[in-house]
Amino acid sequence: MNILIVHAHPEAQSFTTALKSTAQQSFEQQGHQVEISDLYMMKFNPVASQDDFTELNQPEYFNYALEQRNALKQNHLAADIEIEIEKVKRADLVIFTFPLYWTSVPAILKGWIDRVFVSGLFYGGKRFYNHGGMAGKKAMLCFTLGGRDYMFGENSIHGPIEQYLSPIQRGTLAYAGFEVLPPFIAYHVPYISQKDRQDILVDFEKYLKHLDELQPLKFPVLENFDEKMQPLN
Repeated sequence: MNILIVHAHPEAQSFTTALKSTAQQSFEQQGHQVEISDLYMMKFNPVASQDDFTELNQPEYFNYALEQRNALKQNHLAADIEIEIEKVKRADLVIFTFPLYWTSVPAILKGWIDRVFVSGLFYGGKRFYNHGGMAGKKAMLCFTLGGRDYMFGENSIHGPIEQYLSPIQRGTLAYAGFEVLPPFIAYHVPYISQKDRQDILVDFEKYLKHLDELQPLKFPVLENFDEKMQPLN
């Protein structure tokens, strides 16, 4: 299996980075091929702009998604975007490792998604959910946060963690066609002991060794399309 880990943490000694390294070592020990996109180390540019295209199709009025579609056909995407797209294409499983920032992903990771998940390949036209461009691939979140596990739930102070994750798990990954595996969450990380952190890493390694046993998250399945809708080639 080919695995891509998209890592978003600025500190090489962080616990989030330890989770990334644990995943890499565990998969390699199992005989899988692993690629890493360490976004901070790469100094990845998260800003979607006209610079993402070597040539604009409609320079008089800039529409990012439409320019993505055209650039995909004409090979006009910026080189850094092309490199990341090829990594995703090679991957059977994409894992995102990051700290939860304000109930979401860090800006650098959001920018990676904005620029790499190009219209006309990942989504667009009839490409969404089970018909998305990444159908047949799997994706999973692995993240850290400061809150305790009991703070999240239907009647808890922060509410269900699933609500926080819906924009990326449903609105991004599932929408693009990925089969989304249940996330691995490391709670209260800044405040726990080193032993507790080590126990989480052990649990994570066990989690990764039994991915095939996990039931993917359930999202809408589209059986029929309006005949008037035409796919974008």
